[in-house]
Amino acid sequence: MSIQSSADVVLVRQAVRHFAIAIGFGLVDQTKIVTAASELARNTLDYGGGGTMTLETLQKLGRRGLKLIFEDKGPGIPDIELALKDGFTTGGGLGMGLSGSKRLSNEFEIESVVGEGTRITIVRWK
Repeated sequence: MSIQSSADVVLVRQAVRHFAIAIGFGLVDQTKIVTAASELARNTLDYGGGGTMTLETLQKLGRRGLKLIFEDKGPGIPDIELALKDGFTTGGGLGMGLSGSKRLSNEFEIESVVGEGTRITIVRWK
């Protein structure tokens, strides 16, 4: 899915909720994955200048899950460790987006190269 506007952030939320329901996530897990997706989609737009989200359903050892990959070609994150600290922001937000998304996910991976962009992968298991 393309993330180029605020309307696309809404579409990301709707798509993630749809797939979370389809694979049987309860309300709490739905809320966690949708909230994380919303934060990361907003960051992709605001800090990465837009990008994409790829959604994949997973099945492993009898468990089902959702894997979301957010990618942009923005300026990158110079200090990932600092960016993951609660309260750190380079914009006007609360600085809880990345760290909050990490807490809401069962798996979280971030790759970023300054001047090339950022790729964040999250997984939530049922």
